[in-house]
Amino acid sequence: MRTANGLRYAVGGLGIVLIGVGTWLVVAEPDPLGVLVWLAGALVLHDGILAPSVLAVGLLLVGRRRRGVWRGALLVAGSVVLLTLPLLVRPGAPPNPSALPLPYGRNLAIVLAALAAVTAALIAVRRWRARRPRQGQATAGD
Repeated sequence: MRTANGLRYAVGGLGIVLIGVGTWLVVAEPDPLGVLVWLAGALVLHDGILAPSVLAVGLLLVGRRRRGVWRGALLVAGSVVLLTLPLLVRPGAPPNPSALPLPYGRNLAIVLAALAAVTAALIAVRRWRARRPRQGQATAGD
């Protein structure tokens, strides 16, 4: 039990240090108000759109078989879209031409298609395993 408490205090202390570093970086920023506006927008996006959407999808998945697979796939897809979205909706040319040299829209579609294929294959394998007779069980033809 002492190890768990020590680990808890170490992680809590690390969190406090990181909050301090983040605060210092915001204050040292040339435009701290812009950073705070961005953080407020991220908070609104998360609490106003992302969290309710995740809850709504979770309610739709209640009672479905393989809902864990669906949840995992939707979580990964949502994370990938959220990471790529700022690169897709940024107006104008990037300040550094080498910063965004790739077609992010096409690459996002490829990643989401691959995720859908892996999810479908995983669901198919699980269905196949569930229908297959177990070893030691008599089949109808025996």
